Amino acid sequence: MRAAAVLSLMVALAFALTGCGADSTSSAPTSASASSVSGPGAESSVSGAASGSGAPSGAASGAPSAAPVFDPAHPPPYVDHVTWVSTAVGPSLQIYPTPNGRASIADDGAQVAWREVLALAPDADTPGMNAQFVCHWNFARAVDPNKPSWNIEPQRPVVDDSTMIATRCNPGAPEE
Repeated sequence: MRAAAVLSLMVALAFALTGCGADSTSSAPTSASASSVSGPGAESSVSGAASGSGAPSGAASGAPSAAPVFDPAHPPPYVDHVTWVSTAVGPSLQIYPTPNGRASIADDGAQVAWREVLALAPDADTPGMNAQFVCHWNFARAVDPNKPSWNIEPQRPVVDDSTMIATRCNPGAPEE
């Protein structure tokens, strides 16, 4: 087993023990109505997933590794819809993954899914929001695979990976 996979499993276990991704108070809407996204702070919903495609990224570390993992059993789309809402911590983009988005093990799954998010909400294209999304993709979906939405916020600070993990994907303020 690759070192990165072992590390991911260890971090996922740590999240499971600390409750990362637990959101028993989610008031996330479940409708999939189509409308345009006008930006952070404006409540709206966008349905339909982009069919992001591209070459798999393989190991991000650049270290030699096994061949990239493809997941033909769980192909894109990985994102059903996104919704901008107002919360106690400010505007929040709620990302509703598809069943395949919850289950994919493809090496490039996070990048493909992020491209789908950006196709639905182009104003989400910030380093901090991308880092929150990758954290949810790598850890929160393993800890709470049935969480209705993954919520990311533009006002959260950009932090290093260890801080992102320590704050359970919610740096700068508690989960909304």
